[in-house]
Amino acid sequence: MLTPAEGEALALSAKVAFWCMVIGLVPGVALAWLLARGRFPGKALLDALVHLPMVLPPVVPGYLLLLAFGRQGPAGQWLNETFGISLAFHWTGAVLASLVMGLPLLVQPVRLSFQLIDSRLEQASRSLGAGPWRTFLTITLPLAAPGILVGAILAFSRSLGEFGATITFVGNIAGETRTLPLAIYSYIQQPGGEAPAGRLILISVGLALAALLASNALTRRLQRQLGYRDHA
Repeated sequence: MLTPAEGEALALSAKVAFWCMVIGLVPGVALAWLLARGRFPGKALLDALVHLPMVLPPVVPGYLLLLAFGRQGPAGQWLNETFGISLAFHWTGAVLASLVMGLPLLVQPVRLSFQLIDSRLEQASRSLGAGPWRTFLTITLPLAAPGILVGAILAFSRSLGEFGATITFVGNIAGETRTLPLAIYSYIQQPGGEAPAGRLILISVGLALAALLASNALTRRLQRQLGYRDHA
């Protein structure tokens, strides 16, 4: 049985991860398409910037987010004055931190899916009178569905485990920003916290394993529906 505080941290993590996945899909797919198909100056730089959070210490993106979106930061001050939105030290800021850290994991499989699509199928669609957008929505996007699904699940899973950028940007506030990893950290810092920390660790491992198994199963199902050969 979970205590109310443990259940609250679990529910908050699920909410943050869900919105991270949903909000990240459109920019993630767009970036993946640009990196897979685009030819433009600065493409290598864009590629490096997208994947930069994977090689930086997580506290660095978190601190940069705090500088930009904190209450005194240029973006944060504008959002607060214009829309009354404050991201720092709020659960929505945890979504942003998770999105920054999880975006590379979303982009990579989607980009690979776009690269593996047979361009002759898209050319055939256009030769039959379909415009670029219709071809993208009816041919390209469905064929890239397995990669999009994998990317979405990886981003969701990464968000569940996000710690460094989150604690730096939004802090560790019970009931507001204390997600599952932050709750584990809080419990292991206090006497007698081994038992609740152990329960949350087991839940974290179970959720990560379930996400990976679900990603594998759903990807295989989509591949069979699209006519891909299963080599496993």
